Amino acid sequence: MNWANTATISRVALIPVVIICYHLDTEFSHLLAAVLFSIASLTDWLDGFLARKLNQTSDFGAFLDPVADKLLVAIILIMLVSVYPPLLLAAGVIIAREMLVSALREWMASKGHRDKVAVAFSGKLKTTVQMLAIITLLLANPALPEWVLLLGYGLIYLAAILSISSMAHYFRAAWNELLPKS
Repeated sequence: MNWANTATISRVALIPVVIICYHLDTEFSHLLAAVLFSIASLTDWLDGFLARKLNQTSDFGAFLDPVADKLLVAIILIMLVSVYPPLLLAAGVIIAREMLVSALREWMASKGHRDKVAVAFSGKLKTTVQMLAIITLLLANPALPEWVLLLGYGLIYLAAILSISSMAHYFRAAWNELLPKS
């Protein structure tokens, strides 16, 4: 086990901790959940940095990193939908996009064209807005002004729009491979 993979595994391990902290009946439970989610989110950058800096890239890490990202986002979004039902549409779009783009990448890799659907700026922007939205929604609670929750709603719906846009980018990049050969 190397440092990069340890960072990735810690992201997965933090998921139940975020959920437990969020549901604690304490004054700072939402803040603690938001901080822990932020730390988990930063491990996505950290594992890549460590893998490159320490030359610790591995097939296991390449497999686990995107799985950890998707688990973190999907599970926390599902928890938030249970608290804030109006998030359902945005959460559904975000989760569906993750599944479709992952499937596209796997399919393109099987064709030897994974580089055509490598992570692009649109995907990074979507991820940034998505993480900020989730942090804001985790922070929101009755003790804070309502605008915090409304900001979270706005950001998560913006993330859903960016999800569709970035997915379209990836599918356009793969279009020639998607068409049947005649």
